[in-house]
Amino acid sequence: MKTDTAYLRRHYASLSDEALLDVDETDLTEDAKQIYDEELAERGLTRRLADEEDEGSAEGRVRQGDGKPDWLGAAAVAARFSPSPGMNVTDGALEARDALEAAGIPCYLSTLWVDPPPVAEPRQEVRLMVPGNLSFEAESVLDKDIFNQEAEAMWKTHLQTLSDDELREVDIEVLLAGLKDRIARVTRAYNEELKERQ
Repeated sequence: MKTDTAYLRRHYASLSDEALLDVDETDLTEDAKQIYDEELAERGLTRRLADEEDEGSAEGRVRQGDGKPDWLGAAAVAARFSPSPGMNVTDGALEARDALEAAGIPCYLSTLWVDPPPVAEPRQEVRLMVPGNLSFEAESVLDKDIFNQEAEAMWKTHLQTLSDDELREVDIEVLLAGLKDRIARVTRAYNEELKERQ
């Protein structure tokens, strides 16, 4: 079958940088690969998976074996990790991987190099991939085991900066309204889908 190159060019051009970098190159035809590479080059992006890293490097520690899981072609990004002061890029990624594995959710780590404008150095990003059908469960596990702790610390720091009067004026119901609304909406969507299928 002949590749619809015009469609592919439009499709890749319509993707965000993140979505473009999430494309599994192993599934592409030669024509599609060429168009994909052209779109990456036009945006100044490059991609390098963790299993291309040197075995002894810090990045090499994110690998989960020599083979890629068979679900990787339909994977979702559960979390992204970039270097931050005082933390190696792999530290948070390995912690998140351990949390998902403890919850029984399959995952795979890949390393990407995102090239910013010429004035800056290429930026490394580690992505934690999970099967697409488990993406919301993975997000919930990571929130509970990792990211909520970080949010709590930020809120604690913020609240400590408030004066006594400002602290008393904080309406905890307003503060939590978004979270409560999300819980209600997800619960409703789940129950409605169950009802549809019964």
